[in-house]
Amino acid sequence: QVQLVESGGGSVQTGGSLRLSCLVSTYTDSRYCMGWFRQAPGKQREAVASICAGGGTPYYADSVKGRFTVSQDNAKKTLFLQMNSLAPEDTAMYYCAAREKWNSRYNYWGQGTQVTVSS
Repeated sequence: QVQLVESGGGSVQTGGSLRLSCLVSTYTDSRYCMGWFRQAPGKQREAVASICAGGGTPYYADSVKGRFTVSQDNAKKTLFLQMNSLAPEDTAMYYCAAREKWNSRYNYWGQGTQVTVSS
């Protein structure tokens, strides 16, 4: 069982930055893919960024390319999402998720951290 705890959300103005962290209860090494998702009120949850340990190009949603960066520190069992040039449309609850590489669906989820961007 993998447990995930997000932190780092908050309120910022347009153009500001935030860094989200996700502490993982186990070493993800080469067995897991990790992702960030977000859900705004009244909207479907969407994938923001993901990374698979052991190689491969990180995935980014078109709406965040060039602004967000996903990274992980396996020694600290932490996943990060650096968010720059934030805009009001980035306002959402952000979730960290994990899945085994063989699994097509993310099956471990954190409780979420709120990001609010004001104009």
